[in-house]
Amino acid sequence: MKAVFYELKTGIILLLTTLIFCSCQQEGVKTEKLDNPFSGPSPWPEIRKERIQKLLPEAMKSAGVDAWVIICRENNNDPIAHHIGGENAGGTALFLFHLEGDNVRSVVFSPIGEATALADLKIHDEVIPVERGNNAINDASTFILSKNLKKIAVNSSFENALSDGLSYTQRISLENTLAGQNMVSSDDLVYEWLSVKLPAEVEIMTKAAELTAKWQYEAYKQVVPGKSTDADVATFLKNKLAEYGLKDGWSPDQNPNVNSGPDRGHSHSTEKVIMPGDVIQTDFGVRVWDMWVSDIQRFAYVLRDGETQAPDSVQFYFESSIGGNRIALAAMKPGVLGYQVDKAQRDWMAERGSEYVMWSTGHPVGYVAHDIGPSLGGGLLPDPSVRPAAMKPLKEGMLFAFDGFHAWKLPDGGTKTMSVEETAVVTKDGARYLISPQEELILIK
Repeated sequence: MKAVFYELKTGIILLLTTLIFCSCQQEGVKTEKLDNPFSGPSPWPEIRKERIQKLLPEAMKSAGVDAWVIICRENNNDPIAHHIGGENAGGTALFLFHLEGDNVRSVVFSPIGEATALADLKIHDEVIPVERGNNAINDASTFILSKNLKKIAVNSSFENALSDGLSYTQRISLENTLAGQNMVSSDDLVYEWLSVKLPAEVEIMTKAAELTAKWQYEAYKQVVPGKSTDADVATFLKNKLAEYGLKDGWSPDQNPNVNSGPDRGHSHSTEKVIMPGDVIQTDFGVRVWDMWVSDIQRFAYVLRDGETQAPDSVQFYFESSIGGNRIALAAMKPGVLGYQVDKAQRDWMAERGSEYVMWSTGHPVGYVAHDIGPSLGGGLLPDPSVRPAAMKPLKEGMLFAFDGFHAWKLPDGGTKTMSVEETAVVTKDGARYLISPQEELILIK
């Protein structure tokens, strides 16, 4: 009898709970909902089309080529495949982009089994089915030779993995079928195309940066000095990624890097206990829609007993760091070379008495954390030309993650570095931060 009564009582409670929930829904009562700007379908398909139409022609002109050949295939695909619509290739497919005046025309020679689906994506001007038993490279050769192309870029490179997708056998096949054609590395073309982002991509990365910084502030609020560890802070941020269905901005084992002790460089977060007097660095990035990444660092100080603010020395280090970051931003303009941005900050660091810092001021960010584009480094080198990427000019639409540095010696002989990291986009007149930069040192009681 008691069991029957318990089941009846439980059933009534469940029924009432359901009715209350439904009533709340009907009356517009707000229920907790995850505010996730990346929960919808990825905008990449449309952005990819726009990148091909708007950015690729200029990239080809800048690289001095009038055509580009990419070969895609299943299981061992070209690293650029996702950018041209070749990510679903089964059998060998040849993608040809060639200039027609100021526009680019794209023709794909695709195995017949994948040709229909590829045409449905409406990325390319023409998809030509390759019949079973035929070879896409052979079928494409007659078409390519008829175009009287002067310089054809192909994905073979000694410098850039993204430009080195051709296998040895594919390269031999191209050389045999396109004998006499002037084939050059796609290094410059891939660089010019991928280093510049569309306004829509800048907007996406802005939202990603906002989440990245917001979660770091939330993570610092969870710290209990003397109890919490660096790994605890990292776990909080990992849980945020899982909650929002996002991925790591770089190697999962080192994202985020939370470091409350001496400098560890690019590293994993350890079980080191966070103590009063510690300066905490959190370097964190998220990957959204499996395409774009963020890279932001935020710094905190753990107050000692009786302190209401950081000591003058720590405050000086922090102000030096954000000062260097602002100077780097001011130096970022179209036409400025990468090493010149680094040099501007290095001069500031010398003025403020910073210890030597091995890392460059900044790096391109976008499709990966360390993306393709100019390196903001080499400012201390007698001859910065030994680092070719540091000699590249900044252009409108490029994005950089860059640090403001100040390093100092610790009593045990190690070093600690403030490296507040922001992200900025280069504009026609200079550069601007994607989000509000860190202005105040986060204080943990």
